[in-house]
Amino acid sequence: MAPPKNLPLLLLLLLTILTQTRSETGIQTQTQTQTVYEVLNKYGLPSGLLPDCVESYTLSEPTGEFQVNLLDTCYINFDYTVYYEKRVTGQLKYGSITHLKGIQVKKLFLWLDVDEIRVDLPPSNSIYFQVGIINKKLGVDQFLNVRSCDKNRLTFGSGSSLRSWNFNFELPPGVNDDIPMLLTE
Repeated sequence: MAPPKNLPLLLLLLLTILTQTRSETGIQTQTQTQTVYEVLNKYGLPSGLLPDCVESYTLSEPTGEFQVNLLDTCYINFDYTVYYEKRVTGQLKYGSITHLKGIQVKKLFLWLDVDEIRVDLPPSNSIYFQVGIINKKLGVDQFLNVRSCDKNRLTFGSGSSLRSWNFNFELPPGVNDDIPMLLTE
């Protein structure tokens, strides 16, 4: 039996449908034409939220879920010392990063997980870091420029960043539901 005359046209149609379905589900491989710092700016966030040692990143445009891979763990001194794990994940929305994992801030001698980062809309000179139920308001100027990591921090005293003192502040399940407003430090 001879193949149908329309076989090449049918194959082309099938290939087009499969390609379109794959891109609509967000599964397609993303070619990174923008740097992660440009993506942060596109979402209304300062580019200096991440260190200069980003190796790669992925971003799912439909959901905003992202993963940033660093060359190594690192520390950066802003108003507070911030620790970045090799992998930082979260959900990117215009003006905020939620469900954040992989960034910690040092308060006194404790390391606390940063859960969310957001800026005012419309933009102002402030940026907010949520750590548990505490919101810390800082000047956005210190996050405008991308900084280099200081990964060899083993000092003591006020600049101490010895990672063995890691402490994650978490409330018992259900307590967050009962607190209508975040505390701002």
